[in-house]
This record gives sequence, C-alpha cells and structure tokens, in this order.
Amino acid sequence: MSSSTAPAAIAASAMPAVVRAASLGSMHAEPLTCAIGAEVSGVHLGAAARDAGTMAEIRALLLKHRVLFFRGQDIHRAEHVAFARHFGELEDHPVAGSDPEHPGLVRIYKSPDTPNDRYENAWHTDATWREKPPFGCVLRCVECPPVGGDTMWANMVLAYERLPDAVKAQIAGLRARHSIEASFGAAMPVDKRLALHAQFPDAEHPVVRTHPETGEKVLFVNAFTTHFTNFHTPANVRVGQDYTHGAPALLQYLVSQALIPEYQVRWRWRRNDVAMWDNRSTQHYAVMDYPPCHRKMERAGIVGDTPF
Repeated sequence: MSSSTAPAAIAASAMPAVVRAASLGSMHAEPLTCAIGAEVSGVHLGAAARDAGTMAEIRALLLKHRVLFFRGQDIHRAEHVAFARHFGELEDHPVAGSDPEHPGLVRIYKSPDTPNDRYENAWHTDATWREKPPFGCVLRCVECPPVGGDTMWANMVLAYERLPDAVKAQIAGLRARHSIEASFGAAMPVDKRLALHAQFPDAEHPVVRTHPETGEKVLFVNAFTTHFTNFHTPANVRVGQDYTHGAPALLQYLVSQALIPEYQVRWRWRRNDVAMWDNRSTQHYAVMDYPPCHRKMERAGIVGDTPF
C-alpha cells in the first residue's frame, strides 16, 4: 500500500460498529466482529493460488480484516504451501516439526499423549523472538476435537489506538526484548536451552511498531516479551522501585490489552477450515479446553521484515 493510501486504511481500522459485508468478484467476506475477522466464502484456496487477481483480492481483505477464515477447504499440502508462498518465503520452526516433504509447513499436533504441551495457550504474536517475525500465517485444521479447541485473535492496532494518551506518550520510543529461550526453551535441559539461545539470541523490537503496508501503529508486546531495554532513564526512574516494579507493571499492562473482548474474534474449528492472519497487527490464543483427544493443525509461516 502506498503512502497516499495509508490514511484511508488507518481511518478504516478505526471505523465504528456499522460494518458492511464486502464482496470481491465471486468472493464474499462477512465480518465476524466489529473489530477483527471475516469469513470468506466463494473461493477455493487451491485454485486461488493459481490466479494472481484473486490473490491480490485476498491480500486486500487480509489488510482490512487482519484475520480471514475459509470453511471447507479440502486442499492438499502442496496447495497449502503454494497458497502461502504467494505472500513470501516460508520458515521452519526450531521446536515444532515440519512436514518432511514440505519445508515450512509446521505440524502442530496435540494428542492425548501430550497433555502438558501448552505452548499456544497464551496471547502471542508468532515468533517475535526472530529479528524478522513472520508476515503472517496460514493455518489448516486437519483434525479437531468435537467441541473445544477454538482459537482467538486480537486486533493490536485497535489495542494501541484505545490506550490512554498518557500511556501512549510513556511508551513512545520504548523497545523490548523477545525470547525463545524463556518460552519454548524454559522446559528444556540447560544445555539444550542455551544452545537454542545461541541459535536464536533475544530479538529487540519497538514496543509500538509501524505496519509496513498501512502505516498503522501496532502495540507489539506479547507472551514472548521479557523486558524493556531502554526504560531505565532519568525521565522514568527516580528511585529503584520505579524500575524494579514500574517497568514490569507497565509491560504486564500492555500485554494484557489483548485480553479485552472488544478487540477479539473467536473461531470454532471444523476439519478443513483455514485461517490466515496478519501476524504484524494481531495476537492469537489457542484455547486448550478440550478433553484428551487429537487436535492436528498445519501452519505455513511466511517470512516477514524487521519491525520499525
């Protein structure tokens, strides 16, 4: 999106509760909440991946709604990968395994044998521990519980826009660290955890990033964020408690903005559903409320850029 069109996109993100369904060609996008998310019908993602015009329409819908949902997508893995690659190269995950025939297609398989596998049930933006976090992700449901196992997303542009002005002023220019060692690595033996940190040192990102396509401001802290890196200045710290208590409290307050229901959408999965989200402007949470059973998802993460 050019700089001349960015203000219009920003204005659209702040539109109040009157929301109209959008049709693009044979596709129809039905908003699911006033804040985020649309269900898109009238398109098969396998065929869409072979049509540049359709892909451009999907990208426009993604920028508008931030997360798109497609029901009944009976596509195979090669089509899943081909669709995601229209938006950029795919990335593997150092902890979750990928399909051996389709690098970048990460298998997120939960089973009754792994009841304590709880990496996803926290509000997070994928892989912010990378210097270049993902552009977005395309997630397909292979098998899901009969009830439970929903996923939720939050609009972090709206979360920033509705912060009090005093908080916006306080966090302007702040930067923070994001860690895979303190999250995925926490349960590993020490040697493996340190090796993971050596491979992926903590990344530092702005607390408020700018969306590279729309120019919107995004609140960019989440479960991977450990601490601010430039908070301890004379302007912020008079005595020790201003730092040892004040900085963590501020970070927790910012991270908690994703919990506000007015910023969220919740999706109940069916087999062959696909969700695609803009990882630059959202957080998500996989709800682990289901009894011992299988929940199998396959995710293509798309390489992003350096937040600014």
